[in-house]
Amino acid sequence: MAKINSLIMLQYIDVLLKHGNYTKAAQNLYISQSYLTQTIKKIESDLGTDIINRQTTPLQLTEAGKIYYEYLASLVDKQETFRKKIQKYTDNNYTVIQIGVLPSLGTYLLPLFLPTFMQKFPNIKIELHEYVPKNSEEKTENQTLDFFIGQNAETISPNLISHKCGKHCYYALIPESSKLYQKNAKNIVYNHEFMKGLLQEKLLLTSHGSTIRHQIEYLIQKYKIQPNIILESSNIFTIVELAKKGVGVTFIPESVSINNKPDDVAYNLIPLPLELISLSYFIAYSANKTLSVAEKELIKLFVSSFDKKEQTNNLKVK
Repeated sequence: MAKINSLIMLQYIDVLLKHGNYTKAAQNLYISQSYLTQTIKKIESDLGTDIINRQTTPLQLTEAGKIYYEYLASLVDKQETFRKKIQKYTDNNYTVIQIGVLPSLGTYLLPLFLPTFMQKFPNIKIELHEYVPKNSEEKTENQTLDFFIGQNAETISPNLISHKCGKHCYYALIPESSKLYQKNAKNIVYNHEFMKGLLQEKLLLTSHGSTIRHQIEYLIQKYKIQPNIILESSNIFTIVELAKKGVGVTFIPESVSINNKPDDVAYNLIPLPLELISLSYFIAYSANKTLSVAEKELIKLFVSSFDKKEQTNNLKVK
């Protein structure tokens, strides 16, 4: 059997884990089931251990398989880094900019500046990679990605240079199931007791480690609250939709659009004071990276796009 490269092997394992059995995986890969089975067995023979746990349904990686998977992923990353770096010297038409951004942020931020950039530089191809922030940060640091777009740059690696833009607000989504819901939201008084009561409601929050969760935990500590967190999700859109059905209170950055549906319950969408909780967006790149003219313009357009957005939330905490 011919030696198979790490990228293809990684693809084989990904598809096998996705479908959970050899038959469907082979069909999806357009190869025979016997070839896929033999390829996996050959790897296991070379390693001297099983990488697939065949006692589970669907199929899963063994502990050794997880280590092998991480090894393959690191090889692919190194290959991609090398390919990108060498391409700058071998391809005179190299015009690709790779950007890492969380999907929920990209939906809001990219339309603000990317169309203008693409119109200005029509020969440059933009590649978007929707990684979690930690992965985007690491890949930007090792220059697998050109740029990383995120929020609240204070915690990112010192090996990255970031350009921030302004302060932007959070909203509290308060469904009618909450005792703090008011038909006329304009009458809400933003004082200490209101915020304290809000944090004591049934809360729907993003998972630990997310930027949003980090800031909400800061508020919880500030007000010395024992929170009642009834549900967590890594997907902010899931949290929003559940809050709109009356499951609990949640907090949403302005980057997340809210679309009303017929079966949504009534709710308040309240902008919170900037001095209490806010976020800033940033675009970052490796400190070792030499920026091209186009890349400098990309940063300029990103930052200037927020200069046009007026900040209307001037509420004060009493």
